[in-house]
Amino acid sequence: MSCAISYYLLFVFAGCRLLAVELTSSNTKPVVQEFQSVELSCIIKSTVTADPRIEWKKIRNGETSYVFFDNKMQGDFATRAEILSRTSLVIKNTTRMDTATYRCEVAAPSDTKTIDEINIQLTVQVKPVTPRCVVPKAVPVGKTASLHCHENEGYPKSTYSWYRNSEPLSPDTKTNTKFQNSSYSLNPTTGTLVFHAVHKGDTGRYSCIATNDAGFAKCEEQEMEVYDLNIGGIIGGVLVVIAVLVLITLGICCAYRRGYFANSKESGESYKTPAKPDGVNYIRTDDEGDFRHKSSFVI
Repeated sequence: MSCAISYYLLFVFAGCRLLAVELTSSNTKPVVQEFQSVELSCIIKSTVTADPRIEWKKIRNGETSYVFFDNKMQGDFATRAEILSRTSLVIKNTTRMDTATYRCEVAAPSDTKTIDEINIQLTVQVKPVTPRCVVPKAVPVGKTASLHCHENEGYPKSTYSWYRNSEPLSPDTKTNTKFQNSSYSLNPTTGTLVFHAVHKGDTGRYSCIATNDAGFAKCEEQEMEVYDLNIGGIIGGVLVVIAVLVLITLGICCAYRRGYFANSKESGESYKTPAKPDGVNYIRTDDEGDFRHKSSFVI
C-alpha cells in the first residue's frame, strides 16, 4: 500500500513538473567587446503552452526598461536587436551602455507554473583610449618627480605600466638591475610613477601603456632630464645681488650728504614783493599807479 502511494505521489510530482514552464541558459554571463554582436541565451526547457508570451527587460543602475515587449523591439533596440530561436535575444553593434542585467520572462497560461524568468549579466568591454601622460621636462638631482598616466574610457578599468627608453619599469626595482639605483614607486591602478630622489640615471624618454581585457593604448614618449644643481652659481648670483643692493644704498647715502635730496623749502625762497626804500612815500592813484613822493617835496 505504501509503495502504491509513493508511486502515485511521484507520478503527480512529475506531472506537475511537466506542466510547469521552466527556463535555462547556455551562458548567463556573456562578455563581448564593443561594436560586436552577442547572443543572450534564454531557452524554454519545458512548457505545454503552445504560444507563451516572451518579454525581455534591461536593468541598469536600478532602472528597468523594456527591450522586447508585445512582440516588438523597444527603443534603440528596434534597429539593432532581434529574437532568435523563439526566446533568445541577439544584440548587434553593442556599446558600453549595453552593459547591464537582462531579464528573460516567459508567461505560459496553460502551465501549472505560469511564469518563469532568468537573468543574463552582459558585460561589454571597451578598449582604452590613448592615455594622458604628464612627465616633468627637467628635475634637479635629489628632488622628487611625479609622472602621471590616466584614461577614463576603457571598461573594465585600465591598469598602467611605465616604460623608460622603451624598457618596462618593474614595480619592484630590485628585480631589474638597470633600475636598482632608482628610488621610485609605481601604482598600476592609478598610473602614478613617483621618483622619491631622482639621479642622473633617471634621465630618459618615458611612456605609459593603459591595458584592460579589451586591448591597450599607449601615449607618446616624453623626455625627462635630470640635471645637477649649480650650487656655486647660485651662491655667486646671491652675492652679486647683495653687492648691487649695497652699492645702491651707499649711492643714496652719498646723495643725501651732498644735498641732492634736500627739502625744496630749505633750498629755495618763496617770492616776496621787493622792499620799499626808506624815506620814500608811495601814493596810489588809479591812473598812474604808485609813484614816489619824497618827504622833501613841497607844494
